[in-house]
Amino acid sequence: MKRSNWRSHLAGGPQSPVLRSWLTEPGSLTARCLQSSQRFGVRLLQFGKGKALADEAIDGGCDGALAWVREVELICDGRPVIFAHTTLAASRNGRLTRWMARLGSRSLGSLLFAYPGFSRGQIEFLRLDDRHPLYRKAAARYSLPRHLWARRSLHRLDGQQVLVTEVFLPDILGLG
Repeated sequence: MKRSNWRSHLAGGPQSPVLRSWLTEPGSLTARCLQSSQRFGVRLLQFGKGKALADEAIDGGCDGALAWVREVELICDGRPVIFAHTTLAASRNGRLTRWMARLGSRSLGSLLFAYPGFSRGQIEFLRLDDRHPLYRKAAARYSLPRHLWARRSLHRLDGQQVLVTEVFLPDILGLG
């Protein structure tokens, strides 16, 4: 099976220490956003069944079948700072499927890091450009530089797994 380009280290990563610290944050980005801004919110952009991206099917267990796809933006002090894209295999129903369907504009991170029983896999990193579908999705919404950094990790609960990808938008640098 082909492996995607996501990597478990930041060799040649961003020069900005602020961006590097966000990328390597071991805890919840929601919690860090709450600490770093006066006003925090989550805007639901999309939730429904769709096809997993090619690299999600390879590494996230969606095996090319339909997945539940959720996209949100994390907003700090009125500015979108993170575009988050989450996939969950639609072939299995369980507690995680029900929870995802009910989240609405609440943060998935608040669930993943608060509920006992979740286990998180390794964080992986990728520098995105206009060849990656997540860069193109973000570019349709925001004015972007030529490259964006993203990270992702697999979270497991009761035999289900959700792949969470977080794309860091330029205004993240203002949060420190």
